[in-house]
Amino acid sequence: MTPFECHRDPFTLSTDKARLDVTVIHAFLSNSYWARGISRATVEQAIAGALCFGLFAGNEQVGFARVITDRATFAYLSDVFILEGYRGNGLGKWLIESILAHPELQGLRRWLLATADAHGLYAQFGFAPLAHPEKYMTIHRPNSDQTAV
Repeated sequence: MTPFECHRDPFTLSTDKARLDVTVIHAFLSNSYWARGISRATVEQAIAGALCFGLFAGNEQVGFARVITDRATFAYLSDVFILEGYRGNGLGKWLIESILAHPELQGLRRWLLATADAHGLYAQFGFAPLAHPEKYMTIHRPNSDQTAV
């Protein structure tokens, strides 16, 4: 399948996994509040199983997001980031807008995400707090990729 690409000089957004810089992605995620300490192997496995969006300035990776989806009814937006030196340029908005416009993600019944600090960004695209949080349940294992000794 041909990768999905969008361009906004000098930036390119692409779903081509061959372009992803896993070193940059792992470095960011392993220091993030939501995936602190995540192993590179887990990041690689997560990338393999998801629709991934890399944001590039030339060949340099400057942003990333993953969508875990069945491409028919449901999508979970995860691991969204823009490197600090590139923030403030509207790239986060462009990334989310492009993800929501992706041809394989049209007509989904439900999108879900979790955030501690970007509610304002996501609200601009129609995301809202759960209408009925009592209907949702979770199993949360924050250290699941750390090997027990």
